[in-house]
Amino acid sequence: MAVLVERRSEIVELTSTNSAVTDRRYSAWLNRFAWFTAFATLLLICSGGMVTSKNVGLAVPDWPTTFGYNMFLFPVSKWIGGVLFEHTHRLIASTVGFLTIILAIWIWRVEDRQSVKTLGLLAVAGVILQGILGGLRVTMLKDQIGVFHACLAQAFLGLIALVAIVTTNFWRSLSASVDASKFRAIKAIAVATTVAIYVQLALGATMRHQHKDLAILDFPTANGAWIPDTSASALAKINAWRDARSFSDVDAFQIWLQITHRLLAVLIGIAVIMFCARILRDARKIDALRRLSIFWVILFFVQFTLGAWTIWSNKAADVATTHVAVGAIMLSFGVSAWAVCSRVLQTKHP
Repeated sequence: MAVLVERRSEIVELTSTNSAVTDRRYSAWLNRFAWFTAFATLLLICSGGMVTSKNVGLAVPDWPTTFGYNMFLFPVSKWIGGVLFEHTHRLIASTVGFLTIILAIWIWRVEDRQSVKTLGLLAVAGVILQGILGGLRVTMLKDQIGVFHACLAQAFLGLIALVAIVTTNFWRSLSASVDASKFRAIKAIAVATTVAIYVQLALGATMRHQHKDLAILDFPTANGAWIPDTSASALAKINAWRDARSFSDVDAFQIWLQITHRLLAVLIGIAVIMFCARILRDARKIDALRRLSIFWVILFFVQFTLGAWTIWSNKAADVATTHVAVGAIMLSFGVSAWAVCSRVLQTKHP
């Protein structure tokens, strides 16, 4: 009997030791720092949205200097007008760059998973490339670079959000009893929806970087019709009406680009609602996915309202920037859903 008690004590001690090792693998402060970096990246996207919405991207004509000054030594007294928005954007971008480098170093020091270390390196490469694209946009005066710059910013936020998720304690312990075949379908919806949201953000970036008024100024109709007429005669009438009100001229491509943006928004809404319904039906026990799916649906309706408001306000800078920010958050939710679904399937099939 004494032997059994002693043996049981050894097992308890060993279990406690293993639990301590598991606990040491998780760094709460690393995870908090990753979320802080994600939040800073979201602020950077908002700042970039204000720069584009106010059309002040070239308020500072040189790079990496600011009117010949070292960026960090530019006098505060000169932060006026468009310079305020553009210079602040550069400072926030530099801050995100420093945070990302610190995050990557921290990951390499405390993480035991090579995949997470690789994510840290990708984040550093992404933030460097993003900085270069931002500079080239100023020096080369190319709107196309601005579009790539905006798209990379969204992808970078998704990457940092992924780093934050995989460094949670929740991620290591995640497992669930689900029907694998049904859950693969749920993951497919998450993947397709995330890709669609990214395409949608790219379409939005393309429209914003045209530096023109909205191609369609009414909603839910389009130039007074449900299906816009883009024939030569119709465009002539539309542009005559716009000229009389000091709006820029539009062409058929710009009109259909905005129509595509609207239609894709509807498809994304259907997909997000479908994802939520499938989670509530087939994976309700996974609390993280249940909560995420519900908030994802709420975010969609907020985003759809902001999209309509952007049109009704003729692209008011604050409304348009909020629209960009919520779109970025929706993408982060998509990346999160995709990652968690992959993790659940991985735990079922090591």
